[in-house]
Amino acid sequence: MGKNRFESKLKSENNTYKELFQRYPNNPILTAKGWPYPANTVFNPAATMFHGKVLLLARVEDRRGFSHLTKAISDDGVSNWQIERVPTLEPDPEHYPEEQWGIEDPRITWLAELEKWAIVYTAYSRGGPLVAMALTSDFIKFERYGPIMPPEDKDAALFPRRINGKWALIHRPITANYVPGAHIWLSVTDDFSQWGERQVLMHARRGGWWDGGKIGLAAPPIETSEGWILLYHGVRLTASGSIYRLGMALLDLDNPLKVLHRSDEWVFGPTEWYEREGDVDDVVFPSGCVVDEKTGVLKMYYGGADSCIALATANVSELLEYLKRCPEAIDATLY
Repeated sequence: MGKNRFESKLKSENNTYKELFQRYPNNPILTAKGWPYPANTVFNPAATMFHGKVLLLARVEDRRGFSHLTKAISDDGVSNWQIERVPTLEPDPEHYPEEQWGIEDPRITWLAELEKWAIVYTAYSRGGPLVAMALTSDFIKFERYGPIMPPEDKDAALFPRRINGKWALIHRPITANYVPGAHIWLSVTDDFSQWGERQVLMHARRGGWWDGGKIGLAAPPIETSEGWILLYHGVRLTASGSIYRLGMALLDLDNPLKVLHRSDEWVFGPTEWYEREGDVDDVVFPSGCVVDEKTGVLKMYYGGADSCIALATANVSELLEYLKRCPEAIDATLY
C-alpha cells in the first residue's frame, strides 16, 4: 500500500494537519433564495473562465422536480454574481426526447482546437440518466449533439485536448454484467459521433471503504506537468443513508488509463450545515473548477446537500505533493 496513510497528509507550522481544501468563509455563495426566478434548489455547477471572468452553469431544479441549466458570471468567482434571468439551457424533449425529465449536473471543458466549450451533461430520460453533449462559443447558442452514451450513465466530461489523436471522455455507467457496479470509465472518439474503446479507468473499492459504494467524476480532469489530477466523488452507504465525499487520483499524461496514484482517504467531506442538511443530506458534489495559472490557486465549486452552491480553494502544487505521497494505484477489485 506504499507509505503510511498519515505520512501523506501535509502538516502546517503549528503541527496540526492542514486541510487541502479551504472553504470560503461566507458559503454558500449561491442559493435558490437569491435566484431571479422561482426555483426549488440551485446546485452542482459546471465552471470555466469566460472573457476573463468565472462562469458557472448551475443546475437549477424547478418546483416540479425537473432541472435545467442557468449561467452566473462573477469577476472574482466569489461575489457579485450576475445571474441570467431566464434559463440558459433548457430541456427540449420535443427534439431530444431523452431530456423529458430534465437536464442536470453539467461539466464544461474548453476545447482550444475547436475554439469552443464542450458542455457534457446528464439528460434524464424515461430509460434512466444518460450522457449528452453540446458545444458553444458564447453560452447563448448551443450546438446539441444529443445522447453520446446510453442509459444508465452520468458524471461525464471531456479532456481538453486530443490524446493520441482522439478525444477522450470520462463517464460513469452502471453495468450489471461486464465489470458490474458503478466505476469510472473512459471512451474515445474521432469526431463525437461514435464512441468506442470503452475501458474501466478506476474501480470503486469494495467493503467498508469511504468510496466502496460507487465512484464518479467530480470536475473535469486538470492538466499538470506531472499528470492529470482527477477529482472524484465516492459514496459510502450507511444505515442512515449515503455520504458523498471527494477523493483524488493522478493519471498519466499520455495514457490516462494508467492511474499513477490514488488517495486511500477522502480529502473533502460534508461537515458544514449547508453540506449536511438539505434535499439530500451529507453531500459535497464538486463539478467545476477553475485554476489561476499565475498563482496555482484552484477554485472548486460544489453542490452542498443538493441545495446550494459553495466554494473551496486549494493549491495545485499542494494537491500534487499530496498525490505523489499516496499509494501507487492497484486494482481496486482486489480490495
